Amino acid sequence: MTAVNVVEHVDVSTEALATLGEGHIAYVKQIRSEDVPSLFPQAPRIAPGLKLFALHSADGTPIMLTDSREAAIANAWSQELQAVSVH
Repeated sequence: MTAVNVVEHVDVSTEALATLGEGHIAYVKQIRSEDVPSLFPQAPRIAPGLKLFALHSADGTPIMLTDSREAAIANAWSQELQAVSVH
């Protein structure tokens, strides 16, 4: 039988979570075009009802907006970031 160590509770600050993966990880999230103005205020008006993909840095800062998941991942790779999906 193999022994397993289980950690029941670990306190991690909000600040520590925000910096976890910084400069190494980015996440791809599917969004609706209606959500664009709040995430990307500088973006031009986009027709409602579109499925889009946002690439965010590990701390949640929006990096780019695209119409395909593949383009978001390619952009992450071009910036030497590991892309992960968020559902």
